[in-house]
Amino acid sequence: MWRQDDLVRALAGSAIDGRYRDGEADLALTRELVTAPGMTGLPACPLMHGTGCMTQLIVLTGGGCVVTLEGRSFDVEETLDTIEREGVNLIAIVGDAFAKPITRALEAAPERWDLSSLAAITSSGVMFSEPVKQGLLKFLPGALIIDAFSSSEALGMGQSISSAAGASTTAKFSIGEHTRVIDEMNQDVVPGSGQRGRVAVGGFQPVGYYKDPDKSAATFVTIDGQRYSVPGDWAEVDAEGGIVLLGRGSVCINTGGEKVFPEEVEEALKTYPRITDAVAVGVPDDKFGEAITAVVEIDDTADGSGDLDPADVLAHLRGKLASYKLPKSILTVPTIGRAPNGKVDYRRLKQYAIDTLGAKR
Repeated sequence: MWRQDDLVRALAGSAIDGRYRDGEADLALTRELVTAPGMTGLPACPLMHGTGCMTQLIVLTGGGCVVTLEGRSFDVEETLDTIEREGVNLIAIVGDAFAKPITRALEAAPERWDLSSLAAITSSGVMFSEPVKQGLLKFLPGALIIDAFSSSEALGMGQSISSAAGASTTAKFSIGEHTRVIDEMNQDVVPGSGQRGRVAVGGFQPVGYYKDPDKSAATFVTIDGQRYSVPGDWAEVDAEGGIVLLGRGSVCINTGGEKVFPEEVEEALKTYPRITDAVAVGVPDDKFGEAITAVVEIDDTADGSGDLDPADVLAHLRGKLASYKLPKSILTVPTIGRAPNGKVDYRRLKQYAIDTLGAKR
C-alpha cells in the first residue's frame, strides 16, 4: 500500500527532476521541466508486476506515453513489431526469461526489425545474467540495459547499467541513494569485509502490506529514527561500496551448515551451453540437512542433444562455484514453468525434486 503523494514523488523524482521529491507541489516547476512529450514506453511483462507497472508510471509522470500489447501472454514477434511500429523508446522485461527469446528471434532474423528507436531496456525482480545482456546488446548497440535492484515493497535499492561498450557483473549493483546493508543488530556492514547483511532502503516507500500487520511490521522498520523497507534480500558490500546481491533469504539453502543462495548456483548452471533455464532448491538430506538439487530446462535442438550428462555439468561448474555449492543431483524438466512475470515457484519445484528423487531410491 502506497500513499499517493509518496509514490508520485518517488517516480517523478526519477523521471523528471530530483526537486520533485521535496517541498510542496509546484506547478511552475512542472511547466519549466516538462516542455515536450516524454518517452514512449512498453511493458513486455504484466502490469500487475512491479517492473511493468512502476516503469510505466515513471514514463507517464515524465509526460510520456505507454503502449500496451494486445496478446495475453508474451509474444516475441508482437513485441518487436510493436517497438518498430510505435517507435518505442523504453521496454520493461524480467531478466533472462524475456531477454533470451528476444535474442533468439533477432538471431534468426537480424534484418527483420528496425529497433533504432529503442534507447533503454529495464529489468527487475530476478537476476539478469550479464552474458545474456551482452547477447541482446549485439543487436541494440545504441541501447542501455538498466538492471534495477528493486521490488514492489522497496524501490531504489540499487542498479547496474550495461551497454555494448561496457559490461557489468551479474548481481552487482551500485548502491541507491537511501540504501544500507545492515547486520542482525541493524548496524551497517563494513565494505570489503565479506560480511553478509540485509538490504534496507529508506526514502519514499510503501506504508505496508494490505491487511497484513505482522508482515508489515517485519518488513518496514525504523532504524536510527528513519523508516526503512527491508524486504529480505541478502547482500555483501564490496570494497568500492557496491552491492553484491546474494539472494532472498526465504529460499536460502542450508547445506552442511553453509548457507547457499540459489541464485548463485542458478547463474552458474545457465552458463552451461545446453541449459536454458535453471532453479536450485534444497532437498531434505540426512547428511547435509539440505542437499542442493538443480532442476534444469535444456535445449534439445543444440549440438550434442540427448540426455544431459550430470558429470559434464559438474565439471563445468567446478571452476565457477565452491565445492559445497555444487548440486548433489541434477534433474531435467520440459520447462521451469516461470509465471508471466518471470518469477519461479520454488515451492513447487522443490516438491518436484523431493518426489522425483524419492521415486528413484
